[in-house]
Amino acid sequence: MLHRSKIIIPNIKGQISKQPTRLLSSQKSSKAPMSNIISQNVLLSECLSKGNLIHARELFDRMPHRTVVSWNAMISGCSKCGRTQEALVMAKHMHSCYLTLNETTFVSVLSACSRIGNEEFGKQIHSIILKSGSEDFELVGSALLNFYTSCFCIDDACCLFNLLHCRNSLLWSLMLVGFVRCNMMTDAMNLFERMPIRDVVSWTSLMSGYSRSGEECGKALELFLWMRARGEALANEFTYDCILRVCGKLGALDYGKCVHGCLMKCGFELDQSVCGALIEFYCNCDAVEDAMRVSNQLNSPCLSASNTLIASLVSAGRIENAELVFNQMIERNSVTYNLMIKGYAQEGRIADSKSLFAEMPCKNIVSLNTMISVCHQNGDLDEAVNIFNYIKHEKNTVTWNSMISGYIRDDQNTEALKLYAAMRRLSVECSRSTFSALFRACASIGTLQQGRMLHAHLSKTPFESNTYVGTSLVDMYAKCGSITDARTSFNSIDSPNIASWTALINALAHSGHATEAILMFVQMIKKGIDPNVVTFVGLILACGHAGMVNEGMNFFNSMQKNYNLMPTLEHYACMVDLLGRSGLVREAQKFITEMPVETDTAIWGALLNACWFCMDLEVGEKVAERMLSFDSKNITAFVVMSNIYAKLGKWQEVMKMRKRLRELNVRKIPGCSWIEVKEIVHVFCVEDRNHPQRDEIYDVLDELIANVSSFIDSDTGFHCYREDLFLIS
Repeated sequence: MLHRSKIIIPNIKGQISKQPTRLLSSQKSSKAPMSNIISQNVLLSECLSKGNLIHARELFDRMPHRTVVSWNAMISGCSKCGRTQEALVMAKHMHSCYLTLNETTFVSVLSACSRIGNEEFGKQIHSIILKSGSEDFELVGSALLNFYTSCFCIDDACCLFNLLHCRNSLLWSLMLVGFVRCNMMTDAMNLFERMPIRDVVSWTSLMSGYSRSGEECGKALELFLWMRARGEALANEFTYDCILRVCGKLGALDYGKCVHGCLMKCGFELDQSVCGALIEFYCNCDAVEDAMRVSNQLNSPCLSASNTLIASLVSAGRIENAELVFNQMIERNSVTYNLMIKGYAQEGRIADSKSLFAEMPCKNIVSLNTMISVCHQNGDLDEAVNIFNYIKHEKNTVTWNSMISGYIRDDQNTEALKLYAAMRRLSVECSRSTFSALFRACASIGTLQQGRMLHAHLSKTPFESNTYVGTSLVDMYAKCGSITDARTSFNSIDSPNIASWTALINALAHSGHATEAILMFVQMIKKGIDPNVVTFVGLILACGHAGMVNEGMNFFNSMQKNYNLMPTLEHYACMVDLLGRSGLVREAQKFITEMPVETDTAIWGALLNACWFCMDLEVGEKVAERMLSFDSKNITAFVVMSNIYAKLGKWQEVMKMRKRLRELNVRKIPGCSWIEVKEIVHVFCVEDRNHPQRDEIYDVLDELIANVSSFIDSDTGFHCYREDLFLIS
């Protein structure tokens, strides 16, 4: 609460001795010709009205006699020109010259204190106001209340309001704005309901407060309807601007269109700020055509609205329309250029991206970061590195993240991890995107130790419980084979979303924990999170690994029936694999023939693998023939049929398959496995001897084969063979 007796009066004597003597001229204005003083004050006011503060100050310093008007003009001029600290210094000097501060002085000084949040000086001025008895003047009381609310001294503001509101009707709206400014919406609404007169400023202020509230944003729309129903005030351009942004935030397209109709009746359809809000509203509701119509009716849309429109068009993939808007813009900034550079790159027009980047009048860090991404998208790694080296000293997190993501995009995951090490060494701040990208890199090369080290670093940041980062962490542990760590990481996420649940369900499915995957799905549904198409891929896959045919079929049928999700080819392939793994090859074949969508080689490939699993030669030959009709050089068809023939002892057919493969001059890409030893990943493939420790590895391998062979009965006809391995470190 505001206690008048506790407000500190400024130390006037201590301030006087520090001031230049040129400001302490005698104030015997009564001895000077009045006409001369008035003319000088008029000239001073003219200079200040033109914004020529330097010339005004020179004129003020030369004045032999200064009146209260002279000082007030300078204080007000400094405050309006943004020289608020100088305005306060001028007020101190004025007071030290024993001039009486009047209402105009108080309003100007309090306005300056409000701008810079100088609470101490403002309270000292309040003490002088109390001594002068000026508190009851409407403008002074209003300036005082505005000062306290601007400094967030809401208790002092309430005390002042309670003292003065009966004598000052202007305080009602200011107190309401104060509550809104402090986000005290309940108090604001209570005051609003008590207000004797509610003008458009009051209504709009309250709507604006609710518009910034996440949970209560919809109340702004209710207030708008209430205002129109009561007819107490007519909406102005600020009201429509506010309510349109609320509609955009809520995605209320129909409601926003009604507001559009209202503002057209009131004549605001060509107002720049309102049309800017309209464009942003339609863009936020994905109604880009409507946004373009609003933009086209304006001679010169504002920069912010045009940038929003370009961003929406780029997001919708309508680059030509975005280019048209860009070319029509009179004013552009770095945001405009960056959006178009990104749009061109998105459409594969890399040359246009680079050309526009070269045209930019002023390139900033965002532009350079965008170009790093563009270069990576175009496969121009050297150029991306050059740009990165040019700006890496600025230690911008996005710059480093762009380079890390680029390395991962170019399948240079080790380089991405090395760059992170440099990032830590140079004390570059990491973001959630940094860790998400690096966990993807670890997952790609299967480096569990590196992933755990990154997790240790992550635990020292605020991002460990972040949904986005946590999901990447779950995926990394799952792909590196540590399902226990994947479970633990999932439990650390504050608010798991559908991506988080799906990552864990898929991890469990791939690890053979079918029952647990299904239980997690049930738990997810109980928490009110609806599955997506990727979730069902994991569920059907889990059922396939566990031979749970009925459960898998139920999940597949529930997609469209219960969740309105259309099965994709991937779901059909998983179903064919489910039936095939369970030995139901004919059922799988029938399932394919009854599919409502056109099949592809992946579907038939799944059935062919099932034929191999069950050694069903009849169906296998038909499937292989069908696959070769899609692609006569399909390696999988030849390899699988060759294996089926070999298993059934049909060696002539095996030779035919291998001959056709040689004639096609194609070769199956060899499979590979890897192991991580002392933070180095060693990859093993067929028919290569490039590993630097190949001799030692083969010696150990020969010894292992010899030991295994010694336990095998030669009568069984089983023989151990050692194929040359492809080793890379």
